[in-house]
Amino acid sequence: MLKHKISLGFLSIFTALTLTACGEDADTSSDEAQTTEPQSEESSGMEHSADEMSSSGEVPDDLEEADDPKFEVGSTAIIQADHMSGMDGAEATISGAFDTTVYTVSYIPTNGGDKVEDHKWVIHEELEEPGDAPLEQGDEVVMTAQHMVGMKGAEATIDSAEQTTVYMVDFKTTDTNEEVKNHKWVVESELTSPESK
Repeated sequence: MLKHKISLGFLSIFTALTLTACGEDADTSSDEAQTTEPQSEESSGMEHSADEMSSSGEVPDDLEEADDPKFEVGSTAIIQADHMSGMDGAEATISGAFDTTVYTVSYIPTNGGDKVEDHKWVIHEELEEPGDAPLEQGDEVVMTAQHMVGMKGAEATIDSAEQTTVYMVDFKTTDTNEEVKNHKWVVESELTSPESK
């Protein structure tokens, strides 16, 4: 009788441990499924929604506003850049102007997908402990920017660097007329005055 009780006791403990282990596996899988971000479309082209191009307008604390920008905040300009569909030729309102070093970078998104080549733009203040600007071509950094899904925390390689004024802009896409707010970033050489259009 005692042996029978001991056997039942071991069986109960074994069953409880097995169920607990299965439960932990199920919870882990569930958490992973919930935290997996949708694959970024950036790696396969420039097809992005207005929501992806928009931002909250928040900028890094140490980013300096431009003293004398060519395009003042509140003024309009024509975008001469095709980072994304519907951007080139759009009339933009300047929502921010800052002096910094900007980089083109290549990286593999943290959520998987193909490598993104020569992404424009990431600024010096959006890199994790980058040291003094400018960084050199080939330097490896970690990005803190979240312009696209899978960008924040990704390891990137610097492709080019430029000291210039960068702009945050509001515009409507030329192809779908969707409104984009606080898009980051456009450099000064990618903007022209409306009169010169």
